[in-house]
Amino acid sequence: MIPVGHTVRSILLIQTQRVLASTSRKQYAQMALRDRQSSRDQGRTNSREHDRSVLEDVLAITRDVHPQHTRKWFEELEPLGMASGAFGIRAKTDMHRDYLRRTCLDAFNDALRDVTGQLLAVRFLGPNDAWDSPVTTIKRNAKDSIASKAPAQAATSAPKPDPSVVGTTTQEQPETTTPKASDSNIWADEAGISANELQSRSSTPIVHASSERARLDTSGALPINPDYAFDDFVIGPNNRLAHAASVAVSENPGYAYNPLFIHGGVGLGKTHLLQAICLKITQENPDINLHYVSCDGFMTQFMSAVQSGQMAEFRHTFRDVDLLVIDDIHFLAKRDRTQEEFFHTFNALYQANKQIILSSDASPEEIPDLEERLVSRFMWGLVAKVERPGFETRIEILKRKAEARGLTLPEPVITEIAHYIDTNIRELEGAITKLQIYANVEKRPIDLDLARDALGEEFAAAVSAQGTGPTIGRIITEISGYYSVKRTELLGKRRHKSIALPRQVGMYLARKYTRPSLEEVGAHFGGRDHTTVMHAVKTITTRSKEDESLHSDVLAIESRLRVGNNNEVSNYA
Repeated sequence: MIPVGHTVRSILLIQTQRVLASTSRKQYAQMALRDRQSSRDQGRTNSREHDRSVLEDVLAITRDVHPQHTRKWFEELEPLGMASGAFGIRAKTDMHRDYLRRTCLDAFNDALRDVTGQLLAVRFLGPNDAWDSPVTTIKRNAKDSIASKAPAQAATSAPKPDPSVVGTTTQEQPETTTPKASDSNIWADEAGISANELQSRSSTPIVHASSERARLDTSGALPINPDYAFDDFVIGPNNRLAHAASVAVSENPGYAYNPLFIHGGVGLGKTHLLQAICLKITQENPDINLHYVSCDGFMTQFMSAVQSGQMAEFRHTFRDVDLLVIDDIHFLAKRDRTQEEFFHTFNALYQANKQIILSSDASPEEIPDLEERLVSRFMWGLVAKVERPGFETRIEILKRKAEARGLTLPEPVITEIAHYIDTNIRELEGAITKLQIYANVEKRPIDLDLARDALGEEFAAAVSAQGTGPTIGRIITEISGYYSVKRTELLGKRRHKSIALPRQVGMYLARKYTRPSLEEVGAHFGGRDHTTVMHAVKTITTRSKEDESLHSDVLAIESRLRVGNNNEVSNYA
């Protein structure tokens, strides 16, 4: 028989051992949990570093192989890692995401496969897009698509075909459309019924008479390039008014200048300004209803709507907006029916204080076969012209474009390209692209020799001619010596005949023997504007044909300019 005291001590000892054991297990579990958490944190850190490294390598390859895709906002991309054969990359805005999907997807896919050695694909996401397995997303999208395409009659009492009956076929149901409550007025106008009546019918799907009638294609909206922001626009005398008006409209749409009509030659920055307005407005007000389309897109959608009998949807697309932006509106010329429709669209938007922005190659009154009522309405707001950029502006454009591509161009290269290309911005950007690609292929630094090879024989000849032809400075020196006029007077504000004539001769010769624009020539002659230079050139051209004395003077100065080179010092006192 075991004593009672011994039994009690044994029980207490066993209980104590159990408690200690339990405590040890808890402590061990807690320690293990902490270790696992630490391991997971370290793993996540390592994974993030690896994903960032992959993205950087992809960007490096993209910049090298596809320089046209080099963008400074690529640095704002966030890697999300791998999932089901895809590498997720999150863009800062939905606009950036859409732009990447449209223009850069193939280049990123190729670079990703080169970096990883695996058959992977890039998936671009916006700031609010969920990053999950692409397979899951595809299944979900497919499910939603199937659900959205299910016939409306499936929810009614219509009999269903019996699959047990052999030979039973199911006919495709007509497409159904239920108008939104907000669309009531437009649908009512088109159908010829009251808005209240239409609203009462909204619970019942409207079945089109023909199942083959196509829905209105409203996919013609133009993409907005994130690179076309106001900060990336180079301001100069040629575009200062248009830029200031665009900024004002972006800050106060519908009231500042309505409509805003921007016109000018091809490649001068009109589209950049239109997109900059759209960018700023959507960034400050993401919920704004904006429609940006080309004139060709407007006409195509209009014809599609007429043919399919869906004018109500067309008018809803273009009139129920806060901001309508149409590029190349001059294509409305000779389109009578389209002009009629746009006239009513314009009136509807203008009366509702909705902003209208238009661009064109010509001013409203210069667009051929454009109805007078449209011409007058286009001029209700502000008409701003964008002209060819001057020399200094072209230099700044080249620097900005090169910087955006991660290039550092030597000053001589920039100067010579700015002298050689004086037409539009697109050609300047094209020259930089050629330089970058040529430098990558040839593995050579960018200098004048490479620029000559990359830009062709005409550029090489123009560069070579720079060292032999007269400069504006030399022309001014020769004019001053020939007419015995002080340089300060020649460049001053005096308009006396003894000074005005030599000044006009100098401007005439500057335009004849040098490449700078009218604005640049005027700047060399005391800051005069381009109209003054044009007048001088016209005056000397006309008078030298009638005045033999003036003709002889011009020939004498030209002969002197052809002697020696740019470094020669004039012999005139």
